[in-house]
Amino acid sequence: MPHILILYYSRSGGTSNLARYIARGVQGHGRFEPRLRTVPPVQTEVEETKPPIPEKGAVYCTTEDLATCSGLALGSPTRFGNMAAPLKHFLDNTADLWLNHSLVGKPASVFCSTGSIHGGQESTLLSMMVPLLHHGMLIVGLPYSEPGLNETTTGGTPYGVSHVSGENQRPELSNHEQTLAIAQGKRLADMAMRLID
Repeated sequence: MPHILILYYSRSGGTSNLARYIARGVQGHGRFEPRLRTVPPVQTEVEETKPPIPEKGAVYCTTEDLATCSGLALGSPTRFGNMAAPLKHFLDNTADLWLNHSLVGKPASVFCSTGSIHGGQESTLLSMMVPLLHHGMLIVGLPYSEPGLNETTTGGTPYGVSHVSGENQRPELSNHEQTLAIAQGKRLADMAMRLID
């Protein structure tokens, strides 16, 4: 079965929770396997080696996971209005896929989590789109035809679903965030199906 790659980095749990709900949307579509993957943290001490499989959560992404996907959902916590360094580090090492045009014409969406409602959600989502556009991917947003996007007082943007954890760093998603994440997963899978057929 072809897969939609849901690739993310998460420290407090909000981004990984969004990833799981996006996976529900992909699974609910029925045509694709949702494949959850993460990236290892960037280490400041080069002597430390991380195990090839994390102790908990999703397994680490390989370039093969990315190269063979039918679509991509890319997620990150916000770091000063930008994606987190571990995710950027992973993308910086995909030049071989760029040279081979492996991702050209495939659909991609983005998602993020922030600590506050004005914590840089939209700039983070836009920054995540830039390398995907360089790879020739087709960006799939979240349209205002989704009722939750007009009603939410927590996370959610037309650029992609988001989560606001608040000052207590709550990883639990609001009802709107859950609904929008599922809708984004279904929309991404639907676009991937249209492009394949």
